[in-house]
Amino acid sequence: MSGPVPQLILASSSPYRQQLLQRIGVPFTVVAPEIDESPRPAEEPAELVRRLASEKAMAVAATHPDQVVIGSDQLASLEGRVLGKPGSADKAVEQLAACSGHSVEFLTGVCLLDGRRPGAEATLHMDITRVVFRGLRRDEIERYVAREMPIDCAGGFRSEGLGIALFERIDSQDPTGLVGLPLIWLSKALIHLGFEVL
Repeated sequence: MSGPVPQLILASSSPYRQQLLQRIGVPFTVVAPEIDESPRPAEEPAELVRRLASEKAMAVAATHPDQVVIGSDQLASLEGRVLGKPGSADKAVEQLAACSGHSVEFLTGVCLLDGRRPGAEATLHMDITRVVFRGLRRDEIERYVAREMPIDCAGGFRSEGLGIALFERIDSQDPTGLVGLPLIWLSKALIHLGFEVL
């Protein structure tokens, strides 16, 4: 690749997204976006994820011109009900108990903004992963939460950790999408923008 290496910014405070992006070896900086993440009235989960990913990228791009910015957002949906980050061990246990024996859909939205090209349209992508939970006993759930404390994870588990033992199966085109940043799509998009991934 000729010319200067474009600077990449991850518009996220998520340590999980940072760890994922490190896997593809492209240098980046992190800037936490400051936006209101409240859903709008009657906003569908897919619309919410796309909007928040876009707003995160745009918020950071507004203060960092001439940079390439990645914004991302994720939510979990159980029978149409959005499952947020539990925030406490008790809520994580209740959330996982509700998921027991059910299928949960994880929507991960990504927005890529190329600030080097004035007027360039944002590139949007949404990854969908369906997680089928096996039937879980209450004591299993409580032991899992005590061991991994997944209180800052949508759905109340970490699939990259012990949480994998909670599932019957995972249906996904990109396993990194479930963790929070679909690297298969993102790698191709970054290569298209001039980054050296390989």
